[in-house]
Amino acid sequence: MARRLPLSMLMFLAHRAAEDRVFERLGEAGHEDITRAQGRLLAGMDEGGTRLVVLAERARVAKQTAVALVDKLEEAGYVTREPDPSDGRARLVVLTDRGSALVPPARAAEVETDEEWTRVLGARRAAALRRALEDLREVVDPEWAHEAGR
Repeated sequence: MARRLPLSMLMFLAHRAAEDRVFERLGEAGHEDITRAQGRLLAGMDEGGTRLVVLAERARVAKQTAVALVDKLEEAGYVTREPDPSDGRARLVVLTDRGSALVPPARAAEVETDEEWTRVLGARRAAALRRALEDLREVVDPEWAHEAGR
């Protein structure tokens, strides 16, 4: 009898499938040079730019790793480093026009995934899954819980 997978593994498998779709769409849009590690770092970017240390925390990588990833993204023309207007000593990682072009295909992949999973689960079960995962977010995403005042 096959082992019953823990919820965390089932969520990982779903995440991996969703991430696969994002990178497939990015490749179709001509951005096959983006690595998974770079994509995970980019996923943590705020509009207007983000400090490197924040990107590292969000991507769950060492600051040195984040520096190397941003260096490669900058070389490829996806991001620039600019002064932080709120702190002259700090720098922000900011998307260039080329970097901003990553967003539409990534968002389209997210919509496709939501639609496919809703077809498979049905609207009611998909909505219940969303509510359950949003409830879990308070536990698994402390930064969000803190920002949301929870």
